[in-house]
Amino acid sequence: MQQAKHIPVMLSEAINALAIRDNGIYVDATAGAGGHCSAILDQLGDKGRLLAIDRDPDAVAGVRNRFAEDSRIEVFHSPFSRIAEVVASQGLTGKINGILVDLGVSSMQLDQPGRGFSFMRSGELDMRMDSAHGMTLSQWLSTIDEYLLVRVLREYGEERHARRIAAAILEQHAQRPLETTAELAELVARAMPRHDHKKHPATRTFQALRIALNDELGELQRFLLQVIGLLADGGRLVVLSFHSLEDRIVKRFIQQHAKLTDELPLDLPVINAERLAPLKRVRVSKKPSRDEVASNPRSRSVIMRVAERTSAPIPQQDLDQLFGIEELTHRVEEQKRLGGAKARGGKKSTSKPAAKQSFQGLPNPQSGIQPSKLADC
Repeated sequence: MQQAKHIPVMLSEAINALAIRDNGIYVDATAGAGGHCSAILDQLGDKGRLLAIDRDPDAVAGVRNRFAEDSRIEVFHSPFSRIAEVVASQGLTGKINGILVDLGVSSMQLDQPGRGFSFMRSGELDMRMDSAHGMTLSQWLSTIDEYLLVRVLREYGEERHARRIAAAILEQHAQRPLETTAELAELVARAMPRHDHKKHPATRTFQALRIALNDELGELQRFLLQVIGLLADGGRLVVLSFHSLEDRIVKRFIQQHAKLTDELPLDLPVINAERLAPLKRVRVSKKPSRDEVASNPRSRSVIMRVAERTSAPIPQQDLDQLFGIEELTHRVEEQKRLGGAKARGGKKSTSKPAAKQSFQGLPNPQSGIQPSKLADC
């Protein structure tokens, strides 16, 4: 089956927001098919550099092949939550002039039935962004309890019928494990008493399960905690989000780190007022144009946010003020670890996770990336 042509979302807006310098150093933290990479390289001179990162081995192979003859770009197989390790491996910490991250699932992943991301075509119930590591969705459903699955569907998918859907999934999976996306989509449709006829009934469920399996919100949290220290003065952070959960995290992070600058009185006689906050918000058009949405419907929900690094030091923050959903992220990752230990014959932990705890960064069992091997990936 021929795949749809990949169209990078808000391409010109994102590239303009990066304010690319001819000899600058940039990071595309979610390289995908390389569309944004290509546009960045078009504006770089001979001395410019681009680090391209992706956790999907197929995307890494594709980008390496596409730019094999361009010495300005280096490609790394890694989740973007380990961006600091990638940048440090090249000796570029604090020297990056721009970081771009395009969140969520890519068009190529959606268009490959075998990856298990889409309910539109039947394929193996995989759904891993890094297809080389971690549990498939089918395996993960054998480890999760109903209470946690309900929370995942409610909080990650904003699904009103979460309890009915979770019960149906686990009941069926216990009798005969779900193996294909078509089976899951049909099961969800049967479990829902009613649904919006303009949207497939499995849309929210597939989104929620994908986010949980790949720890997408935890990955985003860890990524944001590193980026300020990687940027040079005047360096830009550009984030493209596709749903409110992602955008809320990004918005809150930028607001907190630009707060002191934003709250300064306009007539305050301070020459270097920007030194009080490590970021300042850059006002840009946050939504795609009508023409882009018409030509590329997948862009309709994207929101772009941009921030610029100042020369101020990074303050110690109360991380609970930055992120409001870390407790569920912890619970999902703990369930994965317990499920993996059970599958290997290990003993199940009897310790209960804290009801609320600050986000300190979690080991990511999905990545399988060793820091010492980053430069050689």
